[in-house]
Amino acid sequence: MDRHRLHRARGVPGVSNLSGRASAVAAAVLAVAVAVPFLLTGLGAVPFDDPGEGMHAQIAREMLAGGRVLPLTLGGVPYVDKPPLLYALMAAAFSVAGPSEGAARLVSALAALVAVGFTAWLGARLGDARTGLVAGLALLASIGFFVYGRYVRPDALFVATLAVGFALALSGLVERRPTRVVVGLAAFGLAALAKDPLGAVAPPLAIGLAMALARCGRPVARWLPWPGVVVALGLAFGWWALAEAATPGYTWYTVIDNHVLNVARARVFPDEDVPLSALEFATVGLLGAAPWVVPAAGMAARLARDRAWRDPAEVPWIALALWGGGVFVLTALSPFRLPHYGLPAYPAIALLAARGWRDLGVRWLAAAHAIILGVLALACGLAWATDGAAFMTRVIGVSDVASRKSAVLAAAPPVPAWSAFQPLVGAAALVLGLGALALAIAAIARARVVAVYATLVTLCLLLPSAAVGLHLVSAHRAVAGLAAEVRRRAAVEDVVAHEGPIENAGAFEWYSGRRPVIVDGRRSVLAFGATRPEGRDAFWDGRRLSEEWRGPGRVWLITGRPPQLSVVAGLADAELVAAGGGRRLYVNRVP
Repeated sequence: MDRHRLHRARGVPGVSNLSGRASAVAAAVLAVAVAVPFLLTGLGAVPFDDPGEGMHAQIAREMLAGGRVLPLTLGGVPYVDKPPLLYALMAAAFSVAGPSEGAARLVSALAALVAVGFTAWLGARLGDARTGLVAGLALLASIGFFVYGRYVRPDALFVATLAVGFALALSGLVERRPTRVVVGLAAFGLAALAKDPLGAVAPPLAIGLAMALARCGRPVARWLPWPGVVVALGLAFGWWALAEAATPGYTWYTVIDNHVLNVARARVFPDEDVPLSALEFATVGLLGAAPWVVPAAGMAARLARDRAWRDPAEVPWIALALWGGGVFVLTALSPFRLPHYGLPAYPAIALLAARGWRDLGVRWLAAAHAIILGVLALACGLAWATDGAAFMTRVIGVSDVASRKSAVLAAAPPVPAWSAFQPLVGAAALVLGLGALALAIAAIARARVVAVYATLVTLCLLLPSAAVGLHLVSAHRAVAGLAAEVRRRAAVEDVVAHEGPIENAGAFEWYSGRRPVIVDGRRSVLAFGATRPEGRDAFWDGRRLSEEWRGPGRVWLITGRPPQLSVVAGLADAELVAAGGGRRLYVNRVP
């Protein structure tokens, strides 16, 4: 970046107005301190959500028991769907604190804290301490981000590595610190190691495009220094050789089946998840970051109107706008979309929103937020006063992957009844209504500071309700109760079977201590393991189960499928032993 051009840009909110190191660190520390109680309280209060969390926790426990990172296994068969970083970190947590729900969720929670801290730090470096603090807290108060920060999945870790990468790479560019850019690229490499190789490739492209638009993309080594490229690619793809050696076919699965054929909707190992429409995805993704998308969009529009892409001082903000918008646009254009696919854009949205609150007109911004919170309060109030059918269908039924799968099977959704959610929705209506009132007053008074902190306080007051709702869902569909029944009543020589994809059986093994055989589970995103010699005996078809069922031994079967769609319909004398969380436990001979 031309130093002379940067100095001439003095006074423009961006590169030349970098705040001091101390104030940036203070903003990050304060944002993290606020986030700690929200993200860390009660992590181990309920069993694993299943399907969902249990699979990932079981993979980590098998890694710890095996004493090696590769090959990853689930139920003793090869697992190749996600990279090993999440599981290695959980295994480390288990080795220190013991295998538990709290230790497993702690990895995601700590990753979320890292994302909050680095988002606040970057906001302070590109603006001022208040901008940084608002950005960090805006990320925390984004409901979609907060929920996955308390959930066992790679997504919070993925967002954290991206946030670190952008913070270091962008600040390194504007401060001419090549070493920091190198470390930022390495963080993008870790993003690929956390979830997807696109995490190593797409963010540098967004930065490079912003540099090119400002006509300062040369030399390329400025934003793609070769040591950083080598480290990033080594982290992102170098371990593929080890994975391929440990599990032949891994590279084909990752590159061809999980990416190329997935886009073409022609996977060999299809995902059972039901994708969202483009409109549903946009709605879920934007509501998960509401209302921060309003100032973020307003700031992006201001940058576009001012043709800020031509100004080197605005390169970091243009890169963030390209990244945030690109995530949503490209995912909407993809044929396969899930609710959490918008999460990688949330740090960029939080940063743009924080600058929007600083630079845009306070009256219209506060008024827009008052309207949004007021509409949400009215919607929650109407839902609270009714039977909740609309809420269960349009909110839970769209945002919850397991509920969408159940709807396809014409089964009852695996979530609690409306009566469990009703008090939370009523409390949300009250909080949102008070927040809308405070923002309306701030709009009239043009009180910018009051408006932004009223928004933050309102949304932070919603976070405990979101955590309780997550706990309700996890407790309802946890398999811990049925697993305890098997652990108590099944003999060592009994056969234990689980119907459906292997990814739905992880928590059962975690809680029962029994490794089930998988019945009718070859239509699964994880059925790759069934093609390996070590996995063939782990996967049964219905005929083999029927033979065992009629044999002299005792056979237990757990299934989440409706009886009319389950193998149970063809099993004679199947005794229903227990039911819960949308699953049933059968046995051929009652002990």
